[in-house]
Amino acid sequence: MQDSDSTLRFIDPETSSGEDLAGPGGDLSSGFPSPAEHFTDAPLDLNRRFIRNPAATFFARVEGNALRDEGIRDGDLLLIDKSVEAFDGCLAVCFLDGEFRLKRVEIRAGQIRLYPSDPGHGSAEKFRNEELSIWGVVVASIRKHL
Repeated sequence: MQDSDSTLRFIDPETSSGEDLAGPGGDLSSGFPSPAEHFTDAPLDLNRRFIRNPAATFFARVEGNALRDEGIRDGDLLLIDKSVEAFDGCLAVCFLDGEFRLKRVEIRAGQIRLYPSDPGHGSAEKFRNEELSIWGVVVASIRKHL
């Protein structure tokens, strides 16, 4: 990515696992039984929760910390959906000058402005719709804390 020291490494999602994660009040108990034991949620399937269109969904691992002002850090996993239409204020993966860049999108009166995710890496760039390709919209980010 030209305007930052972060890069994206794309990964296809595996949506066939069929494994669900237990919701609150699962099988783990310590001490007294929980009074909320009878109000447990259905199992959580992260694929069903976050992936609306598997054929158009990709993961990208962030390498570098230039996106920290966007709340995205080195090692975070971004969920990118190519079927989501870019909207004002979204964080999007754009294809510019032969490379992928992560940008904040502003859409006003038919004009698109792309803002660098790190303000220290330049100012907004203005484009007409036909001048750039918004490849996908970031719909979620995942951070491992350990």
